[in-house]
Amino acid sequence: MKSKAGKGKSIVIAALGAAILMTGWQPAGKAEAAANAVPSYEVKFMLKADKVLNRDLTLQDQVEKTFAIEEPAARMLVEYFDTASLELNDTGWNVRFRKKENKKKYELTYKKRYAVINGDINAALDQANRDGFSADDTNYDAEIDWGYGKQTLSFSNDKDVSVSKGLKLPSEKDALEMLVNEIPGKLDKTNGSGWGTSVLKNSYAHGPVSVSRYTGIFDGLETDIELWPIVGADGSGTESIVEISFKTDDYQTAASERAKLMKLLEDKGWLIPADSLKTNLVLERY
Repeated sequence: MKSKAGKGKSIVIAALGAAILMTGWQPAGKAEAAANAVPSYEVKFMLKADKVLNRDLTLQDQVEKTFAIEEPAARMLVEYFDTASLELNDTGWNVRFRKKENKKKYELTYKKRYAVINGDINAALDQANRDGFSADDTNYDAEIDWGYGKQTLSFSNDKDVSVSKGLKLPSEKDALEMLVNEIPGKLDKTNGSGWGTSVLKNSYAHGPVSVSRYTGIFDGLETDIELWPIVGADGSGTESIVEISFKTDDYQTAASERAKLMKLLEDKGWLIPADSLKTNLVLERY
């Protein structure tokens, strides 16, 4: 026969068990891992500048008609910050400073990139999760950049600094100070605490590039065509990089519309069968 003390202990244990079942409490160390981030998709293709641009670097009428472009190009200035040896880029980070003519803000973007190998998006998301980029981190937007032959997973942290409208960048020193002041923790702690801040402080502006963006429609999706006049490889003149893109939250939509857009561009003779390297070109040539 159980003692009164034994019965009391059994009642307490039973009560604790019921409470655990109701609350879902788990012992320390048993917490479930955070879920992978859910990315959106941006499909991008490069266009043949001599086939889609006029001599004055505006879009040809046939291109504007194909994508129902009715407004003049929006203008913006873009520059990237990195060291001479591109230490940030080599660790998968890009730091961008941008000013759009019609916006009352500077746009500061810190982007971490992961290669998608053989189309295995889940493997890239798993690796990012191990690095702390999970569904729980709402400071970053996950996106798959889907080009002609490759995919890249990126996580972007965007910050704004209020300023008046117009197409003017601050001095390099002031822009860098803003970027350092707003640096996100994940970048700062790359390769050890304070690494990101130290490297960013030793960075300089690569650019700026004066970008023109036309906005139209393709198969019901908002579609952008951007012109990036980038300094030539020999340091003189400019090379016109033209890129078309659209965004969607759905993989199947991205895949099916990408195939349609690729076919259209091929049929028109406008497509360059290669992936865009415009960010790398800016970093290397400025």
